[in-house]
Amino acid sequence: MKIIVSLVVALCLAACSVVGRSEVEIAPYQVLKADSSLDIEVRRYEPMVLVSTSMAGDGRNNSFRKLFRYISGDNAGSNNIAMTAPVLMAGESVNQGTKIAMTAPVFMSGAKSEPRMAFVMPKHFTLDSTPKPTNPDLLVEEVRDYTVAAIRFSGTLSQRNVQRYSQQLQQWITANGLTAVSEPVAAGYNGPLTLPMLRRNEILIEITQ
Repeated sequence: MKIIVSLVVALCLAACSVVGRSEVEIAPYQVLKADSSLDIEVRRYEPMVLVSTSMAGDGRNNSFRKLFRYISGDNAGSNNIAMTAPVLMAGESVNQGTKIAMTAPVFMSGAKSEPRMAFVMPKHFTLDSTPKPTNPDLLVEEVRDYTVAAIRFSGTLSQRNVQRYSQQLQQWITANGLTAVSEPVAAGYNGPLTLPMLRRNEILIEITQ
């Protein structure tokens, strides 16, 4: 089961500025179709390795901290890996293990059965080369053949905005003869200090043509 199915909300990333500039690596994708009037794209993502944890009972902050500790070195291995961007977030420092760059977006699952939060690993990692988590609450999984319709918007990732843009995207998918095969995915690209009007937020829905 893909971790990113049934995602409805997202958490903001660290390493971003007040004016919306982000230096973190973005999960790579190819744009297959674009509707500039609605800020909608059809994208095919390159294979992604996700590290995720359940948010059930822990909430967003604790889940984020677990994943942040993982990319900060709470993982199997002792090799230092060059960071693709600084991660500016308060957290427990770890002196051993592989340090991994944070990428965008951060996915959060809102599935009623088991809400999950996931980080996308840098693109040079494969399922085999991704360091194993030392925390048993974390899961490593690879996602392939991930094609989505995505709508981009600014402001906050409030429940109201997530619902509004999810509905717009679902209507666009139907009107363009595509078939949705997942619940909405919401992704945040900016840190908490970024001005709302300059934030990059997205809703993604996996599709087939």
